[in-house]
Amino acid sequence: MGTGNIKAKQIAIYGKGGIGKSTTTSNLSAALSQLGYKVMQFGCDPKSDSTNTLRDGTYIPTVLDTLREKSEVHAREVIFKGYNGIYCVEAGGPAPGVGCAGRGIITAVELFKQQRIFEALDLDFVIYDVLGDVVCGGFAMPIREGIAEHVFTVSSADFMALYAANNLFRGIQKYSNAGGALLGGLIANSIDRPYAKEIVDDFVAQTKTQVIAYIPRSVTVTQCELQGKTTIEAAPDSAQARVYLNLAKKIAAHTESKTPAPLGIQELREWAAKWGQYLLSLEKGEIREELSANM
Repeated sequence: MGTGNIKAKQIAIYGKGGIGKSTTTSNLSAALSQLGYKVMQFGCDPKSDSTNTLRDGTYIPTVLDTLREKSEVHAREVIFKGYNGIYCVEAGGPAPGVGCAGRGIITAVELFKQQRIFEALDLDFVIYDVLGDVVCGGFAMPIREGIAEHVFTVSSADFMALYAANNLFRGIQKYSNAGGALLGGLIANSIDRPYAKEIVDDFVAQTKTQVIAYIPRSVTVTQCELQGKTTIEAAPDSAQARVYLNLAKKIAAHTESKTPAPLGIQELREWAAKWGQYLLSLEKGEIREELSANM
């Protein structure tokens, strides 16, 4: 599609490790490319595996690794084409136990900005896939510097995932007055039980945000990833592919992000304890689980 001289829409997707963030991001990128947009996916996890399923399961040299080998790097040397013309970049991380894991993001983004790569490639979307367990300086950069205009978080109904999401909300709130990125909403992943949807819905109501999409747990995703591909590429006619296409349409149409209202640590613990009691009662059969009509 290409936007001429219009600035690319920059989006950051955060989530704790293992929550399905890279799976969601890669399928989002693939779906946006299917809709005709020019997309770059920017992996910001030190594991450097964000873009694997866009490139048949292969790893690409990272920005940090390339910079370690030679002092001067042109951004185009670390951009690799993936499925349907998607530009793939992996920021990379330091050797284990050495330095800040977020350093790769800072270095890579600065390199790309200096060389005006986003404009040169005439992109519609730049999607940053960012580890959300720790919102340290490096990982907070897309928010703090306002590089990404819109932030989405991937979370399940699991307490630790929501704890990470709440921490992210605190980071967004902190930088929101200084031109930082704002929150578009939460992508609810692995929603396979009615109570999981209820927990996530309650969490977004408490923190004054919204759910952008509910993504069910699906064996299709696992089957496709074992082939080194996204669901959009390997199972384009599946129900799961339709879920990702709908997510892409919503994110493409999304314009207004807001400052969330994170819960305080004590509030979050009390909120979690209340849900813990509910789930315990459910398990003991003291209450019945009702399937909510709007699932």
